[in-house]
Amino acid sequence: MGYTYLGPVNGHDYQDLITNLEFAKKVKGPTLIHVVTTKGKGYAPAETDKRGTWHGTGPYKMETGAFIKPVTTAPAWSEVISDRISELARMDDRIVAITPAMPVGSKLEKFAKEFPDRFFDVGIAEQHAVTLSAGIAAEGLKPFLAIYSTFLQRGYDQVVHDVCRQNLNVMIGIDRAGLVGGDGETHQGIFDISFLRSIPNIVIAMPKDESEARELIQTAYEFEGPFALRYPRGNALGVDVSGPVEALPIGKFEVLMEPIDGAILTFGTTIPMALQAAMHLRKQGLRVGVINARFIKPLDETLLHELFAKKVPILTVEEALLAGGFGSAVLEFAEEHGYTDSVTGRLGLPDEFISHGSVEVILEEYGLSVSGIEMKMKEMLTHFGKLKANLL
Repeated sequence: MGYTYLGPVNGHDYQDLITNLEFAKKVKGPTLIHVVTTKGKGYAPAETDKRGTWHGTGPYKMETGAFIKPVTTAPAWSEVISDRISELARMDDRIVAITPAMPVGSKLEKFAKEFPDRFFDVGIAEQHAVTLSAGIAAEGLKPFLAIYSTFLQRGYDQVVHDVCRQNLNVMIGIDRAGLVGGDGETHQGIFDISFLRSIPNIVIAMPKDESEARELIQTAYEFEGPFALRYPRGNALGVDVSGPVEALPIGKFEVLMEPIDGAILTFGTTIPMALQAAMHLRKQGLRVGVINARFIKPLDETLLHELFAKKVPILTVEEALLAGGFGSAVLEFAEEHGYTDSVTGRLGLPDEFISHGSVEVILEEYGLSVSGIEMKMKEMLTHFGKLKANLL
């Protein structure tokens, strides 16, 4: 093929590496340098790691290599999801789990151990993972595809043509949905709502806590068609999950605080800050309510008609891209149904790549905070008051 091949080169021998690089610069035409390294060279716990645990690390003890985990009683979101999938798999042998090289991050190791013949790690091949899920679903099984939000982008074509166009029973567990903190800039899971919402047949949902996550998994299990369940990086809230699990009506929102003077529509990780902001506003005499918009697609059109008919300000909040996001869906609904005299606002992330940083700092920077929600709603209520005065 016309390549000049150099190597194998010991990547830990700098002089050998430099010599070959210098030689390659003088070679005419394409050159391939084959460099061999040992991951974690020089630190035994990393060198001997066979599970990929040292692919990305947090704090650890130098002497032993043991990771220092934050003290928490709440399980990781990924664990909540995978545990419920395992529970269903014990009752239904049609359930299989698929992941593109993320069994550790997606907490599917226990599933793989318990159901070795029903677990498929396809390696870093996201497109294949999606198409494999579609093929398995076409044969009457119920595949669960665990995939990070940022990696789902690679399989977009397959989601459209292989899963949604054929309306197949694939549950996509979108791990690391939203901001990801230590995972870094390239892993920010802020685009999936925008790029999935335009695809016919798919349902998109996100739970507010572990109990609702289990209910949404049950919903996906009973649903006939593609179902995308978003869940964030990090630990869940630690709520009780011992109660019965029932499926939720597709597209049905949940009223957490009754909206009288205004409404905040949000879902997932931003619900606690919305509730806190609403409480602050109520202490100031502004009876703002909070709606858990757990179904991003389809929308709860019945509830939206009620809200717009009340002619109160409606604020959408999302830890995701504003362009094409949940707030855009609400605006589209308003336009489609002629609610042109409404006051509707949106809080979310702008049309840019979000840099590396802690989730808390980034949220604050873009106004996705208790004070940011409170300030935005006050502005909307003020504008709405002036609008009403002008109409009168």
